[in-house]
Amino acid sequence: MADRGDWEQFRGFGRGFGGHGRGHGRGRRVNTRGAVLGLLAERPMHGYEMISELELRTRGAWRPSPGSIYPTLQLLEDEGLIVSEEASGRKRFTLTEAGREEAANAGRPWQDFDQNRITEMQEFREAGFGIMQALQQVSSAGSAEQRREALEIMNETKRRLYAILAA
Repeated sequence: MADRGDWEQFRGFGRGFGGHGRGHGRGRRVNTRGAVLGLLAERPMHGYEMISELELRTRGAWRPSPGSIYPTLQLLEDEGLIVSEEASGRKRFTLTEAGREEAANAGRPWQDFDQNRITEMQEFREAGFGIMQALQQVSSAGSAEQRREALEIMNETKRRLYAILAA
């Protein structure tokens, strides 16, 4: 089951930008659920600790958002795979016996971030930043005709990018 946080890489061309056409086959998404189970198989953790740990293990290529991690934790708790204990205003999550069984089959999704994928993600991010800088220049310094032309190019580019996924 994919969640909205699987698309975190696109947010603002930020740290995790890598596209959801990710170098490991068409349509592949990061398995947030598997990542949470895998981390908790190692030791109990807080949600923010999981976010930081995944960013560290992927060398900055994937930093899941709180909007991805916390709903996943709630779902796993509702399914009886984890339990939480509150201390000092923070919840610490631990696997249940059923959770340990599922975690054994979850794999370690952060291991999918090999050097080729990280390099590719960095190239996508740099290209995205360059495009955004050019767009900002055209929108602030360009004439009405130049802005219209830039908008046409952006819309055509968007259509062409989606066509790549549809092929």
